[in-house]
Amino acid sequence: MAVDYAALKAGGFMRQKQKNTFSLRLRVVGGTVTVEQLQTIAAVAKKFGQDYVHLTSRQGVEIPFIKLEDIEEVKAALAEGGVQPGVCGPRVRTVTACQAGRCCPSGCIDALEIAEALDERYFGRQLPHKFKFGVTGCQNNCLKAEENDLGVKGGMTVEWVKPDCIFCGVCEKACRNGAVTVGPDEVTLDPSKCNHCGRCVTACPTGAWQGKSGYLLSFGGTFGNSIQKGKELLPIIEDKETLFRVADAAINFFAENAKPGERFAKTLDRVGWDRLKEKVEAAYHG
Repeated sequence: MAVDYAALKAGGFMRQKQKNTFSLRLRVVGGTVTVEQLQTIAAVAKKFGQDYVHLTSRQGVEIPFIKLEDIEEVKAALAEGGVQPGVCGPRVRTVTACQAGRCCPSGCIDALEIAEALDERYFGRQLPHKFKFGVTGCQNNCLKAEENDLGVKGGMTVEWVKPDCIFCGVCEKACRNGAVTVGPDEVTLDPSKCNHCGRCVTACPTGAWQGKSGYLLSFGGTFGNSIQKGKELLPIIEDKETLFRVADAAINFFAENAKPGERFAKTLDRVGWDRLKEKVEAAYHG
């Protein structure tokens, strides 16, 4: 019987150089795996693989050395422990995320929550080429948002509240961009220098800086054979509804304009970044 290798690859089974042997990519969202899932993965790797797993550069988990004849049994065993195969090929891939909002004190957003929502909305969608999302919680940029086709970075819109200020100067020292200046009876913020990091908010001992969490998006990033930094085309986004409207506009633009086998950045270089900017600005404004 003929083997449909394309279908197997689409379902996460990547051919190895050994005949009829596969490395199985698993579905992992935001780098988070439950203890039950870990136990299931370990048991499958021990029984059907070679007693180890590989952790990918994008927070994925792969089980190498799965034999062709064991594939259906492997999928059934994984499903019992709540583990799903991942995807490969021209479709939306694993959504990566840091732990911001859950345990990291620097986080401006709950990165995992956004990653889970993006995964539920787009994971596995068929496209002209692979499409990657990455979510990072703050300007520390642990997940390197700009390396993704669509990167999400947490940020804050900040406001100074004069009656609560003691003019101690801590916020000025905390700001790495020189956006904050503290005088004897006034504090000024230079919007052209502010990168929405929120450090003034977290540093202030009296709560004189107030911050509202939001999302900074970058478009068209790639890494690997061709490296290109994603571009920010919009102001900070302050609500999830707008975030997903913009994400819909970007991914639909890719689906409608890309040639087969062409990454998002290459599509934008060919058809024009101004055309994408027009679409995402329209989505931004609702």
